[in-house]
Amino acid sequence: MTLVDRRALGLGLGAALVACLAVPALLPPYWIYLAITAVVSAVIMQSYGVIVGRAGVMSLCQMSFAAIGAWVVLRLNLADAPGGFLLWLLLGGLAAVPVGVAIGLPALRIRGVNLAIVTFGFAVSADIVLNANQFPGTTELKTLTRPSLFATNGAYFVLAVLVFTLLAVGLALFNRTRLGMSLLELRHSERAAASHGISVARSKLTAFAISSFIAGIGGGLMAGQLGLVVSSNFAMGQSLALFAVAILIGPHHPEGAVMGGVFGAAMATLMEKLKLPQDLGGMLFGLFAILALRGGVSQTDLTRGRRREAAARKLLTSREPPTPDTAPITASAPPADLVKDTPRTEHVQEPAPAARPDAAPGGADATPRAGDAASGAAGAVGGGSASAAAGSATGDGLPDDVARTEHVREPVPEARVIAAGGGEAVPTAQEGAAAGDAAQAGRSPGARHAGLAVRGLRVRFGEVVALDGVDLTVPDGAVVGLIGPNGAGKSTFIAAVTGFVAGYEGTVTLAGQPIDRLAPAARARRGLRRTFQTTVIAPELTQYEYLTIGAGRRLPRREADELLEFFGCPPGEVPVSIVDVGTRRLLDVAAAVAARPRVALLDEPAAGQSAAESLKLGACLVEAPRRFGVSILLVEHDMELVRAACQEVTVLDFGHVIASGPTGDVLEDPAVMAAYLGAADVPVP
Repeated sequence: MTLVDRRALGLGLGAALVACLAVPALLPPYWIYLAITAVVSAVIMQSYGVIVGRAGVMSLCQMSFAAIGAWVVLRLNLADAPGGFLLWLLLGGLAAVPVGVAIGLPALRIRGVNLAIVTFGFAVSADIVLNANQFPGTTELKTLTRPSLFATNGAYFVLAVLVFTLLAVGLALFNRTRLGMSLLELRHSERAAASHGISVARSKLTAFAISSFIAGIGGGLMAGQLGLVVSSNFAMGQSLALFAVAILIGPHHPEGAVMGGVFGAAMATLMEKLKLPQDLGGMLFGLFAILALRGGVSQTDLTRGRRREAAARKLLTSREPPTPDTAPITASAPPADLVKDTPRTEHVQEPAPAARPDAAPGGADATPRAGDAASGAAGAVGGGSASAAAGSATGDGLPDDVARTEHVREPVPEARVIAAGGGEAVPTAQEGAAAGDAAQAGRSPGARHAGLAVRGLRVRFGEVVALDGVDLTVPDGAVVGLIGPNGAGKSTFIAAVTGFVAGYEGTVTLAGQPIDRLAPAARARRGLRRTFQTTVIAPELTQYEYLTIGAGRRLPRREADELLEFFGCPPGEVPVSIVDVGTRRLLDVAAAVAARPRVALLDEPAAGQSAAESLKLGACLVEAPRRFGVSILLVEHDMELVRAACQEVTVLDFGHVIASGPTGDVLEDPAVMAAYLGAADVPVP
């Protein structure tokens, strides 16, 4: 929990205590009644916070779940069931859960407006049923009996606040779990969530179950406030109005739920006092909700985001004082300025007299060679502007007081790279093979066990054959490249292997076990992770939280810091919202590696990096198999990165494999040069 979140929790608990003491003692009976209405509405708004605010599902039937809770409470009251009101309240919430799960089942197949229509259809059906059948006790005129301790309106207000606070604390604890954080990722990208091993179906159904339980609790509280309820208390129009409030304010934060409850309870009275039409309030809510939808950010998200960004910038400033050649970070600075214009502290070991740990390893393979046609091809298809920082990580046991400040734009001399762990130099893949160092890829990939084996992969989209009989092997402990011109089928290959393309022909085995029948999330949990060309990371998350999602477990702080520093990312407390695009790609790679998978498939991770930063990333990729036990399939257009990191390369062109073998030989193959440069009269095998 960040400092901002802890402060918000403390302020929230303090405000609840003050309200419990002040409202019953200071306000007249009518305003106490309105305060109860506001808190009950805030409880129901919390259900919108789970399903709409965090999971991003358009649900328009939350008041129908509240009606189920109220009906159960009143039915138990009519039957004089044992246990009393508090137990009935809990049972009312539980009774709404199976209905919520049933309504959530269509969400596994449809989403967006289509799902909103389904949920609204349930709200209409519930409205019809409730109009045709009175709530229990209405005919008998038997009102609900409150517990003696909460019999007065002032005491019942305290009970409502206690229930709201318990739910808010419970949701805060749930949001810190991997499942809770994964709901935010689910809202932004279901594919990204599945690639991290998250079951999209389970997450959505969990969100529906929790939200319906909270709504049922809110309905029971409403029954306790009114004594008897009628169908108009839960009309479908109420669901629509509260949905608009949820979009506008953001009830997935406690202060947003309170604001929504207060607005819903006091708006009608305020309009009456100002002698304005009651419909004007609904029109204003609708207008503000449309503006919030266009902006994509609720009011509480915007406010909290600014506070977290300000705290992160203050943290960076305190850890790394600015140098004369760097501009200070301001609150209005664009996200790219956060990392690329900030110095970082890189820990290195003090050099011994007989050796220089920071000396770059010698090897011409990492440097473009004059007249190399493959290097010319790299100039045609690779490259990009620098937008991210890629740096070194601290080795285990490194003293904290040995540090030097290094600007992230510092060039790598002679295209050499420094090891990501401590001061040990990392050779390129070819240098490691020549030296015979098995731990650094000195062993031939063909002599190792196959971590990932793809045979005869064929993918069709209608009449278009995207992949035609592709064979590829990623040995254990190796970094293998997959290159080719745009449209060659590289991303389709990754999508098919990771399960995001169904109906392909051929076989995919991971560690000798077939995984063709597994869903993407199941393949990820088996040890097959991937990144995407376009990163979609929830900006509300910190880097620590995103690593937790990717790893599938809560990482120890030291392990998370090691990963972030290894891949050159900012400190873990920094929210994703102010991290530049290039660094987000590195964070995506770090999250994939954090799971310690068998194989990681990286789709153009160096996009947006400078040449020097790409080579530093290459050093990290060479070191990753030994350090983290992960094999890597690298899809990349930067030929210098491919040359520095990959031991073997497979080349695709129009869905066919045109070359495969050692990196140096493949990059000099005439067929490869023809595919990239368009040379004529070159025989293609």
